[in-house]
Amino acid sequence: MLTHPDIDPVAVSLGPISIHWYGLMYLVGFAAAWGIAVHRSGFDNSPIKRRHVDDLIFYSALGAVLGGRFGYVMFYNFDKFLLDPLWLFKLWEGGMSFHGGLLGVFVAMIIFARKLNVKLGALVDFVAPMAPVGLGMGRVGNFIGQELWGRPADVNLVPWAMVFPNDPSNLARHPSQLYQALLEGGVLLLIVYSFSARPRPNWSVAGLFLMGYGVFRFAVEFFRAPDSHIGFDAFGWLTRGQVLSLPMIIGGFVLMIYAYRWQTAEPLGTGSKSGKKAVKKNR
Repeated sequence: MLTHPDIDPVAVSLGPISIHWYGLMYLVGFAAAWGIAVHRSGFDNSPIKRRHVDDLIFYSALGAVLGGRFGYVMFYNFDKFLLDPLWLFKLWEGGMSFHGGLLGVFVAMIIFARKLNVKLGALVDFVAPMAPVGLGMGRVGNFIGQELWGRPADVNLVPWAMVFPNDPSNLARHPSQLYQALLEGGVLLLIVYSFSARPRPNWSVAGLFLMGYGVFRFAVEFFRAPDSHIGFDAFGWLTRGQVLSLPMIIGGFVLMIYAYRWQTAEPLGTGSKSGKKAVKKNR
């Protein structure tokens, strides 16, 4: 059994201004996404050029923050919203939802694709490999802040089970934040980035990302404690996170089928910047 290091969630304090580790993790995630975007923008048939990367990150960040807040309020705290609709705009009180952030980023990409007059499928495929780094860093921020911990664990079977000082029950729990950081961050990054390194039809990279995240999130929810004010949605085990992940798995699968039946393979890879011609897929 381990004990959480009880790290101060505030990384830096400058007078009345406090900078939390959670916020810093998001900055690291956006910085890493910027680096990946700069690298990939140099390849042939990239939907955007280097000069567009800064705007892409801005649109993505705005969509993630606004969508994340909207999703947290609507998916997890709708009753509170009905009592106080203005609570939706109280961003300083915290609360973010990945599924809402995903919707926000997608809306932002629709606007950005129209602005640049590029194919939406190519743009979301370009963005998909950038997302896992931010997801992983966000979960590290949850771990540092002792948020969203796991369910109680048998220390004989799970010797890495952890006691969180902020947990009044003082039970040894799964460090589910780290499970998510590993799967949704590291493993998903390797899968999606490797897949995108070869010519793929439009929407296929985004489809793989949706399926991969949905499967990993659905699985980790079995080890993550459900939200105390929600509990289980059905069957005595189905959590809200699993309910929201199921459409991602199904939608990602449908996108993959659509991509490989009716779309064009785009030669955007990591191995060469030489010119290549797009490969038309058989219908």
